Amino acid sequence: MHIAIAGNIGSGKTTLTNMLAKHYGWTPRFESVDFNPYLEDFYADMSRWSFNLQVYFLNKRFKDVVDISQSDEYIIQDRTIYEDARIFAPNLHEQGFMSDRDFDNYTDLFNLMMTLVKMPDLMIYIRSSIPNLVAQIQKRGREYEASMRIDYLQGLNDKYEAWIKDYKGRLIIVDGDNVKFAQHPEHFQSITDRIDAELFGLFPFEQTHQTGKEIQ
Repeated sequence: MHIAIAGNIGSGKTTLTNMLAKHYGWTPRFESVDFNPYLEDFYADMSRWSFNLQVYFLNKRFKDVVDISQSDEYIIQDRTIYEDARIFAPNLHEQGFMSDRDFDNYTDLFNLMMTLVKMPDLMIYIRSSIPNLVAQIQKRGREYEASMRIDYLQGLNDKYEAWIKDYKGRLIIVDGDNVKFAQHPEHFQSITDRIDAELFGLFPFEQTHQTGKEIQ
């Protein structure tokens, strides 16, 4: 079983991944941040390092997806391969940080990988406003994120919303501005109740997807 957590920078993906892994006894897979050889360089010079960073993430994420597909465990993944190619790379390209040549090369590589990848059994998307994201980013205090531009975050948010609107798989949306799952046990339970219904309950997929309910 593959459960994935999606959301913008600072939305709380890693926190929710940890909490759900502990609650259900699932195996967590985390995004490579602390040992990423490109991340600090990228935030210092996005135009120079955008392609390198995105290929690094794509490579790591594809390896994770292949490993997950071969596992019999319940695995919860912090960020998905779709976000790299449908959100982060297009945002960099549109904002002028990635050339047409690099973006086309990157997209061709992603499309090839997609022939070998299946969708997660459940996607959990944490929807957050820009002020909430900024507050969370400042709170965690990563030095290399201090130079992040608001228009970069806004571009990502816009692409997340467009992507999730057309997402075809089993989906739960969490209102990250109002559902403080790390601080309030009852908020976290509202998420696990919905997960239980989606994965283990009696609700058919067509109904749960079409309602598009957001946890608030």
